Amino acid sequence: MENHVKNRATQRGSILLEGLIAILIFSFGILALVGMQAAAIKSTSEAKYRTDASFLANQLVGQMWADNRATMASNYQTGGSAYNTWKTQVEATLPGAAANPPTVVVGANNQVTVTVRWQAPSESAAHRFVLVAQVNG
Repeated sequence: MENHVKNRATQRGSILLEGLIAILIFSFGILALVGMQAAAIKSTSEAKYRTDASFLANQLVGQMWADNRATMASNYQTGGSAYNTWKTQVEATLPGAAANPPTVVVGANNQVTVTVRWQAPSESAAHRFVLVAQVNG
């Protein structure tokens, strides 16, 4: 009988210790889920910015296709009137676009290079999307 009492005394608090270890393991699992959620939100934001940049660049090239080819370089190249209107839209849509202005170059044979840059608030480096198109007509 005396051994039975000793065994009980040595096991006192083991359930509490097991419970604390289970809570610790559960807490690590919850922290991992929170970290995964934050990474998913960041990836979604990056994908949205890339999609917006692609849409804006394609929108400008679409306007070029519909416009007069003779005035395309003066209207759409960086500094032109159509460019300035489009640039305002880019700056309103993408974060950090005002500090990293887009560029449009109309080259020989109406080859157009549109570069859209943006910088997410939590990032130190700017991203860019480059679209090269041949506008014939």
